[in-house]
Amino acid sequence: MDYAAYIDGAFVKGEGTRFEVENPSDESVVAEVQGVSAAQADAAIGAARRAFDDGGWSGLSMKERAAYMTRYGEALRKRADVLKDCAIKEAGCPVSSTVMGAQVHAPLRMTDEIIDLFLRLPEQEENPLPMHERVNPYFVVQSLKRWSPLGVVSAISAYNVPFYTAFWKVVPALMAGDTVILRPNPLTPISSMVFAEAADEAGLPKGVMNVIVEQGLEGGLAMTTDERVDMVSFTGSCTVGAKVAEQAAPTLKRLVLELGGKSAQIYLPDAAARAASAAFTVCTSHAGQGCVLGTRVFVPEENKAEVLEGMAKMLSGVKIGPASDPETQLGPVISAAQRDRCEHFTQAAVEAGGKVVCGGKRPDGMDKGYYWEPTVLDLPDNKNPAAQEEIFGPVVGVIGYRDLDHAVEMANDSKFGLSGWVHGADKVKAVEVGLKIRSGAVNVNGAVMSSYASGGGIKMSGIGRERGIEGLREFQMMTTLNIGG
Repeated sequence: MDYAAYIDGAFVKGEGTRFEVENPSDESVVAEVQGVSAAQADAAIGAARRAFDDGGWSGLSMKERAAYMTRYGEALRKRADVLKDCAIKEAGCPVSSTVMGAQVHAPLRMTDEIIDLFLRLPEQEENPLPMHERVNPYFVVQSLKRWSPLGVVSAISAYNVPFYTAFWKVVPALMAGDTVILRPNPLTPISSMVFAEAADEAGLPKGVMNVIVEQGLEGGLAMTTDERVDMVSFTGSCTVGAKVAEQAAPTLKRLVLELGGKSAQIYLPDAAARAASAAFTVCTSHAGQGCVLGTRVFVPEENKAEVLEGMAKMLSGVKIGPASDPETQLGPVISAAQRDRCEHFTQAAVEAGGKVVCGGKRPDGMDKGYYWEPTVLDLPDNKNPAAQEEIFGPVVGVIGYRDLDHAVEMANDSKFGLSGWVHGADKVKAVEVGLKIRSGAVNVNGAVMSSYASGGGIKMSGIGRERGIEGLREFQMMTTLNIGG
């Protein structure tokens, strides 16, 4: 990478630690980066603060910002090929994977949708005061809700879908009138500079959009503790998310945390025949590296053996290989550490009474790259470590249930609550079950990834919402304005 930062309208070479970005498919070096120093991270925060406070961006009307952001979206779309190349080389996403849509095409489409949503949202609304509070012997009062830009936003994105997770922080924040400092995950930093290039091309005022790349934690620490920052939007693990919340607490920053999941898939008895495809879908979705993927599969106890056999059969012919190969169905996980995590929880599952139905090891003959075979675990109960912890790899656990109440009880017996899935031919019964799942999103016989529908977690899966009206409002300040006369 030629530059490690975009600060106050200028591309900047890093003055911090040098590190390498690896291709997880073959462990080759994709880029060498000299990251930013602590002083440069501080400069990025300062630039964002000044740019917000001078009103040159935050003071624009929504229509005026929309004109800038339309150009910004056009500049992003010009770089679709670069983003696709980054998704393959730095994130290890197979070129033919359906997840490539989320990596590139979906967010590029969504820019205009975010602009449209903001333009249609009211910037003020009347509070529903009863008449006796509106009018009294002394004065008449009007009470309004008013939304305005929030301030400086620290955006910290994840490695699995690096452009998408950064996009849903950067674009809504900018359209809301906020200023941004983006820090990508150091495993996948290359695509982040696209946001800087687009800002430069679209003519955004200096300091409105800033990007810093680092391997260490100094910049990220400043972004979550500095009093000049008003909000932190973070996507990543529960452990780091909790640390972000702790760091932001002394200054009571607004938080949006999109964290881990251990999503349940409940197959009703009338849909048990469909369950065999669940493992294939999860494992071939970017090697299971998705926080909303249904990695806990609940089926009727009497159908469990048949489901496990079907899963093993469907996964037996899966082509494992480098992300650049159009024939690859299952690519690598992001790193050696992540592959070791798959191995650890597979072993832990067996030690706790589980059985490996298929996979459960590194593929034979693949000495380079961070690969793990698609793995199905026969779990005796929901207390098994492989059912309680997020693995983030091509590993699925199957658990039998006595009845639907038992299935719901196990689905909710989790520290996570990001997403959930229910499959059933009886649509009424399926919805009935879905309504009992405690999760930020529940998908009954289908799912949607839309700008118009928000997502977010409860419990250890996070705080706040992304996407949809609720997600856009996270980047705004609401003021109650009372006017008397």
